[in-house]
Amino acid sequence: MDHINQQILQELSRDGRISNLDLAERIGLSPSACLRRVQELERRGVIAGYRAVLDRSRLGIGFVAYATVGLNTHTKASQEAFERAMSRAPEVVECHNITGSVEYLLRIEVPDLPAYKAFHTDVMGILPQVNAITTFVVMGSPKDARG
Repeated sequence: MDHINQQILQELSRDGRISNLDLAERIGLSPSACLRRVQELERRGVIAGYRAVLDRSRLGIGFVAYATVGLNTHTKASQEAFERAMSRAPEVVECHNITGSVEYLLRIEVPDLPAYKAFHTDVMGILPQVNAITTFVVMGSPKDARG
């Protein structure tokens, strides 16, 4: 990964819809050389895809929380059952298996607090493998580079 490829990735991370011509100009390459590099980064899987960044508030998402989840048994079957349940839950936009005193960290996005309470009670609260849930409500995001 040389400096030019790092610049390409940085520019594409900022604006995935930038034209090859504009990208080449910003990086200081010819358009053909720039396109070859981008295609090679895609072929190698360094660039895994392109996506739209959505304004969640315009979609009715007004409540964001992170929740840690501890399981009551530390078996593969328990983890797989929990992960299946979370993959079916549209409220869960991120699910990470983590180290530490709990097994999972979730990012949950819903319209409001009552919707979160319903998710907490009716989805996570009924899973037999869940032992503990701790919720951290997002009050603001001064830096969010997820894109």
